[in-house]
Amino acid sequence: MGFGDFDILCHRTYLPLCSLVGPYNHEGLSAAETTLFPTGIIPGCFARTIVLANTIIFNVGNAFMHIGAIGVLVLIIFNVRSKYTAIGRVEILHFFYIFTALTMISLVIDAGVTPPGSPSYPYFVSIQSGLTSALCCCLMLNGFLGFQLYEDDTFWSKWSLRVMSFLAFALTFVVSLLTFQGWGGDSMSPTNTTGLFVVLYILNAIFLAVYFASQLTLSAIILQDLWAVGAVFLGGFFFVVGQVLLYVFAETICLRVKHYIDGVFFATVCNLFAVMMVYKYWDMITSEDMEFGVSNREAHWEVKELMEDDQRYDNGSEYASSTYGLTHFQ
Repeated sequence: MGFGDFDILCHRTYLPLCSLVGPYNHEGLSAAETTLFPTGIIPGCFARTIVLANTIIFNVGNAFMHIGAIGVLVLIIFNVRSKYTAIGRVEILHFFYIFTALTMISLVIDAGVTPPGSPSYPYFVSIQSGLTSALCCCLMLNGFLGFQLYEDDTFWSKWSLRVMSFLAFALTFVVSLLTFQGWGGDSMSPTNTTGLFVVLYILNAIFLAVYFASQLTLSAIILQDLWAVGAVFLGGFFFVVGQVLLYVFAETICLRVKHYIDGVFFATVCNLFAVMMVYKYWDMITSEDMEFGVSNREAHWEVKELMEDDQRYDNGSEYASSTYGLTHFQ
């Protein structure tokens, strides 16, 4: 067991990449198993599948959770887009767009639209891995906006975030694909996953740690907002709980609930809660210049009052005219 191996992780929980890496040794495997499964690590327990309209659907609980997450993300994106003058609005939208794309790709993989063993499966899992790194990098860069190191919604702010997120995506995507397909020779192959482990776990952990530390510094020391500090801690709590349920208790959960769901389901739920807390934290610390909106609202109410006065005057005039006409006729 060496550094960067996925043996322990894949035996405890079912990850999409587990069928594309290893086995690192064939000890304990029969000749038939070695021939039928030249790559892949079989988990100790995984969620059962169902057959619907002659179609096999994998991991049904997690698939429904992804669909629900997409609905929540649509509401979050709508709320963020409605804050036209909010600071960092464009930058945080990139984060939610990437997470939406990651959720859609995860739905395709987890539901078995592209099943393990198909030619397209390594590409989809590589895209999923790349989007994960892009998401973490984008979140870290969003955390720097609060320190006012540069202006938000400028050419530098938007394109630096896009370029850095794309570079993080490209790096993880290329390393993943070279590892899964064995195109990297001895340095990157299904049995040598050190590079994949570094970019997918260590690099992303650094991104998240920098974001968490920077936001604690911003909310506790600079803004001195205890509610914002609580939002940061709550988001970190959900994320950590999700990772623990995924990598430590996934097999136990799967066995206790008779294979209906596993740790991946709870990790998806916790990750969604963590992203919701990112939105809530951004909404707490972000000030919106409402001067334009208030002025319009005041003007709107003033016009309405004038219209009501005019209507009363017109009604009175019409009444007086009609009365005068009636008197004059009489």
